[in-house]
Amino acid sequence: MHTLAERLLTTIGKRELLRPGDRVAVAVSSGADSVALLFLLEELRTELGIILSVAHVNHKLRGAESDEDERFTADLAARLGLEFELAIAPVEAGASSVESAGGKPNLEAFARKRRYEFFRSLGEQGCAQKIVTAHTLDDQAETVLLRIFRGTGIRGLAGIHPRLSANGGTGALARTGTNLSPEIVRPLLGFRRAELRNYLRVRGEAWREDSSNSDPSFTRNRMRQRLLPLIAEEFGDAAIEHMAELAEIARAEEEYCAGAEELNSAESSGTSLGAKKLLALPLAIQRRLVRAWLETNAPEASISFALIEEILQLALGEAGQKIELPGGVSPHVSRYVRRGRAEIVIEAAASSSAEPYEYTLQVPGTVDVPEIGARFVARIVESAALAGGQSAALLAPDEVGEKLTIRNWRPGDRYWPAHTAREKKVKELLADLHATGAKKKLWPVAVDARGRIVWMREFAAPEAARARTGKAVWIAEISAGS
Repeated sequence: MHTLAERLLTTIGKRELLRPGDRVAVAVSSGADSVALLFLLEELRTELGIILSVAHVNHKLRGAESDEDERFTADLAARLGLEFELAIAPVEAGASSVESAGGKPNLEAFARKRRYEFFRSLGEQGCAQKIVTAHTLDDQAETVLLRIFRGTGIRGLAGIHPRLSANGGTGALARTGTNLSPEIVRPLLGFRRAELRNYLRVRGEAWREDSSNSDPSFTRNRMRQRLLPLIAEEFGDAAIEHMAELAEIARAEEEYCAGAEELNSAESSGTSLGAKKLLALPLAIQRRLVRAWLETNAPEASISFALIEEILQLALGEAGQKIELPGGVSPHVSRYVRRGRAEIVIEAAASSSAEPYEYTLQVPGTVDVPEIGARFVARIVESAALAGGQSAALLAPDEVGEKLTIRNWRPGDRYWPAHTAREKKVKELLADLHATGAKKKLWPVAVDARGRIVWMREFAAPEAARARTGKAVWIAEISAGS
């Protein structure tokens, strides 16, 4: 066994990244790092007890070169006798929907979004429980430096995580606790790029070079080609490893703080956060709590250090003061943080142009609702996919039909969530949630062909429409573009 394979086996075992019986798809771009990862895992396949396959995404960014990458990877999978999963996911046409800080289309971000959509699909189809990517120690050092230059905190210094959900830990599937989304693992974060290439040379294996990696218009390329070599030359090659070690330290401290009991000691109820108890916490915990609160209740907001400080000042201020959150829900709706009598509150304010909305959602299918900046997804799942209390979210297919109408509630609407004593007016249910203003006005419901409300945000499914066994309809609301 090659020494790199021995190290990789130790890393996987220490972090429990893979388990016997796992269906593992290796994300192979045709570059040296991912090709080396594939050969290393193929060498360890029997000892790990895993079922291996190859996954490749062709973004069509480099024309014939991208197609050659696809052919190279397909041939490699065939040579190793592995299943080959392919996604053709051009990014040019849709990249304008993901902008960089300068307002220009962000091809890299959109390509990453398409890759993660592909990874999620592999999990939904049962092709993979784990997606293994070839991020290296050098990638980790680059990420840490880039985040320092752009402005970051401890979370940013944690860099690339060795494992996460294909939803990034914050997507709808992760929130509902289903097992449909595969886990992404990165076992090479302790390995240098140079030693992986040397491993391939010793084996006599080829790889392909991505010509875009030499394009200096990409910030990461400038970091890789100019800054990191300069750091290694001036301060020694160990300096690169020390940046990766910093990420390890920051990640451990981040995980510890995230689980600290102090984070739960402030009164928090959905969009409200108790000001007095918040301000009684240490400053570092105040900042963490405000960030977590914003991420949960205003995921579309552009969160920065300056914004968090502004919100803490608001908590010190008088009732009635408010600030607008950057990155509104949609062109129709903005969000504010307002200082209440004893709390700070996130609330939406619709512009005068906001109108009642109504969209058709096919089952299964997806529909965007720009008025509230949300995307609704209807999936057919097994009832066992959602455990415990989550099963209350599942609907019987016969009760739902082939399509639903997603709309905001209307005066006179009534709803009877499971496990409640009686049917209530939607207006009363929203009052119980303390929903106000535009947030209340635009609250979404799903209506079947008979005009019955069969789904309502933040409420269980109606008892009469619930699924208990077999196939079920699961409706998820996620941020538009997720």
